[in-house]
Amino acid sequence: MKFITCVDRECSKNSPDFAKTMNSRIKVRRPKKAFTSPLDLDRVDRAILRSLQRDASVSNVALAQKVHLSPAACLRRVERLKAMGLVRRVVALLDPVQLGLGMLVVIGVVLDRSTPESFANFEKAVQKVPGCLECVVVTGEFDYFVTIRTQDNESFNHLHATELLYLPAVRQIRTFVVLKQVMSTTELPIG
Repeated sequence: MKFITCVDRECSKNSPDFAKTMNSRIKVRRPKKAFTSPLDLDRVDRAILRSLQRDASVSNVALAQKVHLSPAACLRRVERLKAMGLVRRVVALLDPVQLGLGMLVVIGVVLDRSTPESFANFEKAVQKVPGCLECVVVTGEFDYFVTIRTQDNESFNHLHATELLYLPAVRQIRTFVVLKQVMSTTELPIG
């Protein structure tokens, strides 16, 4: 059976392709629909994403072998997943202890006012704090949790005195020094 692809309804009843289709019983294949949700990912797409999360430096040939595709088909899928925005960027995960950044601190922040301006000002300023790894808006007692990596107590005290106390609209900062990081991952639970 032959296939003819109709794009944007070019195969209308008046077009020659439509006549060929009807006269020679050619099956018309419509373009696949655009990605709409994670449920549209097939088994191979999910396997590729799981593998890339574990080690994004894997060669295309090795990745293709893992997911049972040809290298060309695997590369097309990876590029499509990137174009869809599912792979935002590829980075190297560094060892903070070996880099002299062994102290991890979680800070609970309460703002003076709950206004859009105070939230915007705080969010803009916190992005400039050295060692700030993450800042999230939360419900409950705090407005934000901020995660910071630094060298040691002395460097954190300096950061606290020179940066954190001067963040805009902050009423209260509560510091939680991490004694032991039990688990940390960047891998998302892809089914």
